[in-house]
Parts: sequence; C-alpha cells; structure tokens
Amino acid sequence: MPHEEAAAGLDRVDQRYTRGRRALVEVLAGADRPLTVPEILAASGSAVPQSSAYRSLTVLIDAGVVRRVTGTDDMGRFELAEHLRGHHHHLHCVSCGTVADVQAVPRLERALAAAAELAAEETGFAVMEHRIDLVGHCSGCR
Repeated sequence: MPHEEAAAGLDRVDQRYTRGRRALVEVLAGADRPLTVPEILAASGSAVPQSSAYRSLTVLIDAGVVRRVTGTDDMGRFELAEHLRGHHHHLHCVSCGTVADVQAVPRLERALAAAAELAAEETGFAVMEHRIDLVGHCSGCR
C-alpha cells in the first residue's frame, strides 16, 4: 500500500494523514479504475463522511497523491497518482461514462514516445510525460 508515500506527500503541503484520508487512499489503491465520489464513499463504508470526502480529495490532489480524471460526462473520477499506481492510460465510454484503465504495454509506449518526439520537433514543446485517453463504447454499451 502507498501509505508512506501518501503521508510524505501530505507532509510536504503541511497536512496530516488522517484516518479519513487513509481510507480514501485505501479505496483508490484497491480500485481497478478511476472512481467517482459516490463509488469511493460506497467502497469506504462509513469510514469517510461525504461532507469531508471532497475536501480530503482536494487536499490529496494538492499533495500529489491523487489525481482527477476527466471523463466524457460531468462526473469527476479519482485515482492514485501515477507514481503510486503505475503508468497507464484510460478508455472512456461515451454512452455510460465508464472510465477504465489500460496498462501501458511496451509496444504502445514506444509508439507514444515516437509521437511525443515528433510533436516536440514540430512545435518546440518540451514533452515531460504523456497520457492517452481513448474514447468509444464499452463492451456493455456496444
């Protein structure tokens, strides 16, 4: 579990690693995809009151522990930051709004690195990292 890294990130922004924040990290660490706040609350049971979930997620984002994933709908989704979860990409369903993780396989990563290099050459932009979001219909909506 990424608890030591989460505590260190919170310490850097002068925040405590409270029981509620620990529960949020625990839920996100066990998830196989980015979760909405209602999904996080359901998975945490009564460990995190709704009134503090949004505040705690904002603090965890500021600390670099959690990141917000924007989907094709209006629902924000959250996952552990990449340095805690591992590099991956997302599939977004335009019908139901589901966001699923896709592991970064070597062949895909080589192609993305080449595309990033080309974009940098064409624009003079210094690419530091990449993310890819593929948009379409999940198997349940097809």
